[in-house]
Amino acid sequence: MTIHVEGLVAIVLFYLVILFVGIWAAWKNKNSGVGESGDRSESIMVGGRDIGLFVGGFTMTATWVGGGYINGTAEYVYLPDYGLAWAQAPFGYALSLVVGGLFFAKPMRSRGYVTMLDPFQQLYGKRMGGLLFIPALMGEIFWSAAILSALGATLSVIVDINIDMSVVISALIAIFYTLVGGLYSVAYTDVVQLFCIFLGLWISVPFALSNPVVSDITVSAKERIYQSPWLGKIKPEDKWLWVDNFFLLMLGGIPWQVYFQRVLSASSATYAQVLSFLAAFGCLVMAVPSVLIGAIGASTDWNKTTYGHLAPKDKDDSDKILPIVLQHLCPPYISFFGLGAVSAAVMSSADSSILSASSMFARNIYQLAFRQSASDREIVWVMRITIFVFGALATAMALLTGSVYGLWYLSSDLVYVIIFPQLLSVLFVKGTNTYGSVAGYIFGLLLRIGGGEPYLRLPPFIYYPDWVMEEKVHHLTGNVEYFVLQRFPFKTMSMVASFLANVAFSYLTKYLFESGILSHKYDFLDAVVSKHSKEIMDKATLVSNHDNILLSEMAPVTQAIGASIAGTFTNTEALSDDEGASSPESFHSK
Repeated sequence: MTIHVEGLVAIVLFYLVILFVGIWAAWKNKNSGVGESGDRSESIMVGGRDIGLFVGGFTMTATWVGGGYINGTAEYVYLPDYGLAWAQAPFGYALSLVVGGLFFAKPMRSRGYVTMLDPFQQLYGKRMGGLLFIPALMGEIFWSAAILSALGATLSVIVDINIDMSVVISALIAIFYTLVGGLYSVAYTDVVQLFCIFLGLWISVPFALSNPVVSDITVSAKERIYQSPWLGKIKPEDKWLWVDNFFLLMLGGIPWQVYFQRVLSASSATYAQVLSFLAAFGCLVMAVPSVLIGAIGASTDWNKTTYGHLAPKDKDDSDKILPIVLQHLCPPYISFFGLGAVSAAVMSSADSSILSASSMFARNIYQLAFRQSASDREIVWVMRITIFVFGALATAMALLTGSVYGLWYLSSDLVYVIIFPQLLSVLFVKGTNTYGSVAGYIFGLLLRIGGGEPYLRLPPFIYYPDWVMEEKVHHLTGNVEYFVLQRFPFKTMSMVASFLANVAFSYLTKYLFESGILSHKYDFLDAVVSKHSKEIMDKATLVSNHDNILLSEMAPVTQAIGASIAGTFTNTEALSDDEGASSPESFHSK
C-alpha cells in the first residue's frame, strides 16, 4: 500500500485547523449563554439561544450537507436507470427545511423548548418520551456511523491509508471539540467545514470536466454514450415508489434533533424560520457540484483511466463515485482539496448527530425521567460522558457493521413513520393523549417493519399491493440476491395510519373515561382524568415525581444573549414577540 504523503499532510493540516477552531470557539464562548442561574448544560445544548443568522445559517446547512448527502447525490446521478430523477435528497431536504420553517420552527422556538422531545414529555409523560427517544437515538447514531464509514472508504480511495485509522482519528477529533465546546464548537467548525466543502468540490469540477476521457455531459444527459443518460427517468410502475421516497425526505427530514437543536438555538422564533429558509437554499447550492461529479462519472470512458477497464458500476463501486472521480480524473493536488471537502462534510454531520443524541439523553431521559433533582453540573457531566459513549458507539458500528447504511435507512424510516405524526399531533391537534400516542407508535412500527428492509435482508410479513420480486447481481462475485420490492407507498401510508391512530384512540379514550363508560381507576397512564391544565412553559425542568411533566412545575427561563455572537445578526429581543405561545394547549386555542 502506497501512502500519498501530500494527501496525508493536507488531511493533517485540515484536521488541525478544525480542531483549533473548535477549541477556540469553546474558549471564546465559555461563559456565553450561561445566565444568572448558571445553566451551563442548556448553553451546551442550545448555545444560550443567541446564534445569529450568519453562524446559524452555516451550521444548519452543514448539518444536512454531510458525507452521505454529497456522496449519495453523486452516486444516484451516476447509477444507470436512476440518474438525476432519483437523486431526491437535495430537493427533498430543501423542501423539508422550508416546511419545517413554515410550520414547526416558530411553535417549537417560541415555547422555549430545549430538545425536540420536550413537548412529548410535557403532554404525553416521561415514559412516552422515553419510547420516542429510541427511534430518535437510532437515527442519530446510525447516521453518524454511516457517514464515518463513508469517510473511511473515501480516504482509502484517495490517500491509500488504513480505513480504520482514518475513521477513528476523524471521530476522535469531532468528539473532542464537541465535548469541549458543545453547540458553540459545532456551530463555528461548521462555518469552516461548509466553506471547505464548497471550495474543495468546486475546485475539482473544472479539472474533471476538462479531462479528455470525459464526454460532453450535456450530450450524455439525454443520449446514451457509455451508459444510460444521467438525467434518468421515472418508470410508470415506479411512480408511487418515487413519491413515497420523496415524502420520506421532505417530511421525515423534520423530526430530527439536529434540526431542532439549531431552531432552538436561534435568537428568536422568527430567526429560527429564517435560518430554515437560508439552509434550504444552501442545500440546493451545495448539491450542484455533487450532481456534476455524478454526471461526469456517467460520461467517462473508464477503460482509458487509471481506474481500470471496468466502470465503477461494474465493480459495485457506485457508492464511491465521488472519490473515484477526484482520484482518477483530477490532478493529485486537486483531489486532495476534494478529499478535504468530503472530510469536512462528514465531520460537520457527525459532530451534530453525536451532540443531539447526548442532549436528548441527558435532558429527557436522565434528568426528566430518572434524576429530577440533578444539578446543572451533573447534567453537564452526563452530556460529556454520553458524547464520548455515543461517539464511540457510532465509530464501532462504522468499523464493524457491514450493513450500517441499512440500519440508517430503517431508522430514518422509523423517524418518519413514528416521530413525525407524533410531532404533528402534539403541536397541532388539540386533545391527543398518551393512549393515542402509544397506539400511533405501535401502528406505525408494525406497518413499517412489516414491509421489510432489503438493505438489512429483513423479509416482509406484510405484502402490500403491487409488490414484486427483484434480483440484485453482485458483479464481482456473480452472486444473485433476491428481495421483495414494495412499490406501494407503504412508508407514507404507515405514517398516515400512525397519525390517525393517535387521534382516534386519543378521542376514544377521552370519551370513554369522561362519559363514565370506563371507570377512572382504569386510567393507569393518568392521561385523561388527571391530565394537567396549566399553561405556562418556558423551560421543562421537572421538580416532582409525576409521570407527566406538569406545566405548573416548569421553572421560567431568562433569555441569555452571549456577547460574543450577539453582534452577529442577532435579535437581542428574542421571545418578546412570542410570549403568547407558551404551551401546546394555548397554541391550539388560537
